[in-house]
Amino acid sequence: MENEIIQIYTDGSSRGNPGPGGYGIVIQQKATKRFKEFSEGYRMTTNNRMELLAVIEALKKLKKTGLQISIYTDSKYVSDAVEKKWVFGWEKKNFKKKKNADLWIEFLKIYPKHNIKFFWIKGHNNHPQNERCDYLAVAASKKKTLLIDKSYEKLN
Repeated sequence: MENEIIQIYTDGSSRGNPGPGGYGIVIQQKATKRFKEFSEGYRMTTNNRMELLAVIEALKKLKKTGLQISIYTDSKYVSDAVEKKWVFGWEKKNFKKKKNADLWIEFLKIYPKHNIKFFWIKGHNNHPQNERCDYLAVAASKKKTLLIDKSYEKLN
């Protein structure tokens, strides 16, 4: 379906910053309202890493390219970095002195495959999909078996 519109809702969480963390994702087709949910937890990470990783993992789930995508996040860090084009300046400077360079590099490999627009939404404001993503992220951070955020743990 050409110009298919996909709505992606994401949230990241860490209990302690750094601490155990997780992300939650809801991917929804705008036309049909069909949706899928995803989440994962990590034993030691930061909130900003999980916010950004949620976006990356959501985009990796898409099987088609060239989609119109609206990403809704309560992370100013992520939405402003892209919408205000800061990340492209960071890239030109090889992410010198920037945190989460590994994730931003990964994001920039996926970003050009779609037409993506970010929308910031206020967190914990009774937005149904954002609240669901928050629940998924926190629940994932509390799982018995957590993944290792290798890049984060290697640096710290």
